Amino acid sequence: MQDRGSGRRARVERFQALHARAGAFVIPNPWDAGSARILTALGFEALATTSAGLAFALGRRDGEGGISRDEVLENARAIVDATPLPVSADLEGGFGPSPADCATTIRLAAGVGLVGGSIEDTTADPGQPIVAFGLAVERVRAAVEAARALPEPFVVTARAENFLHARPDLADTIARLQAFEAAGADVLYAPGLPDLSAIRTVCAAVGRPVNVVMGLSGPRYSVAELAGAGVKRISVGGALARAALGAMVRAAEEMRDAGTFDWAADAMPFAAVTRLMAPRA
Repeated sequence: MQDRGSGRRARVERFQALHARAGAFVIPNPWDAGSARILTALGFEALATTSAGLAFALGRRDGEGGISRDEVLENARAIVDATPLPVSADLEGGFGPSPADCATTIRLAAGVGLVGGSIEDTTADPGQPIVAFGLAVERVRAAVEAARALPEPFVVTARAENFLHARPDLADTIARLQAFEAAGADVLYAPGLPDLSAIRTVCAAVGRPVNVVMGLSGPRYSVAELAGAGVKRISVGGALARAALGAMVRAAEEMRDAGTFDWAADAMPFAAVTRLMAPRA
């Protein structure tokens, strides 16, 4: 188990340094302790949780309020305890509509050893999925104030979700990100931007590090291309979890339809998995 005192401070300092150095870095998204250990063993420098991956592991749909704050934080705690790496969390919409809800979520997130977390501007209302501009800014401000009041730093990522909710309004998205920056957010994130030009425009419009997500449908770009556009951090959301589920479904379909087990030739050997699960200091 990781030390949640001095150990957390060391991890958050490493996390801040990743955002300050030149170029872009990849922050992959484990969905449980085992996948966190695998990604740690493969040499990544930081990890971020995924609400989609957790929802799928629990047999639920993502994005429908299907996972609670307690479940998200318990999953985050397990991931933090499985790795010495800095871990940031997908904290969805802060688990409540008010700025106070977002502040509480930040304090609780720090308490399980997380070095950072994201707050998005979404509601639980499918008819009006995006939080009104002014309230969205107040929610980010409350999250930042809660983070600054902690005994150690906590990296707040503010997310503008227009493009994931059929609102492809780049001007409003940029205005939100700029307002989130003014409210004190450390990292800015607009998932689902349509192309490299839009990504470049967003990066040029703000003064904080920008996160983008790869692994969704649509164009895919290399780390070098994204870094050239001004991106600092690259996550993959639930894509690794979906990749694992895809391999399982293909294997299951082969057994069901062909009555064969050729898929096992591509399975990772037991000994290799066991080595990856070893704790790392």
